[in-house]
Amino acid sequence: MARARVRFVRPRGVLGVFAYLASIGLVATLLVEPSGLTSAATLAAASSPVDAAGVEGQSVPVTGELAASGRDAFEVIKPKPKIVAASAPAVGVPDPGTAQAIAHDMVMARGWGQGEFDCLVALWNRESHWNVYAHNTSSGAYGIPQALPGSKMATAGADWATNPVTQITWGLGYIGGRYGTPCGAWGHSEAKGWY
Repeated sequence: MARARVRFVRPRGVLGVFAYLASIGLVATLLVEPSGLTSAATLAAASSPVDAAGVEGQSVPVTGELAASGRDAFEVIKPKPKIVAASAPAVGVPDPGTAQAIAHDMVMARGWGQGEFDCLVALWNRESHWNVYAHNTSSGAYGIPQALPGSKMATAGADWATNPVTQITWGLGYIGGRYGTPCGAWGHSEAKGWY
């Protein structure tokens, strides 16, 4: 007598995937809530407030400075980036009448010196190649210092979109306020790829 062969037929298609996922979901539900159902008592306990009498609060250590304002009477003040000064290749004195010559005079007037100017040249060569009309289409940054958005430079003058003096004035103010010096900004740019 011939024996009948029993074959396992694997479900195919969407129905098979659904059956598999449903069984995994059922197993997961039973692991989380053994009764298979979430009881009304469990839901009520989860939604009712805890009696805080005699319970110590949780403390979270916070680094940085705090000021008493904003949400929950505290506002976290972000520290300024760490300034890591770097040096750049020497560029010498630029040709008169160029944007670099304008920047050279402004850097020297701030008392920063030739080394800081070298860092500025390296930084803005990377950012815009000293092109007053440079526009980054992906980020929207504009001008010699690549202000983001470019309209920020309006604080230095209404002609911010076309005047290198206005752009350089704004850019040096930004660098001085955020990084201290052009070499500080260059160091950050070297480390992070942006300033």
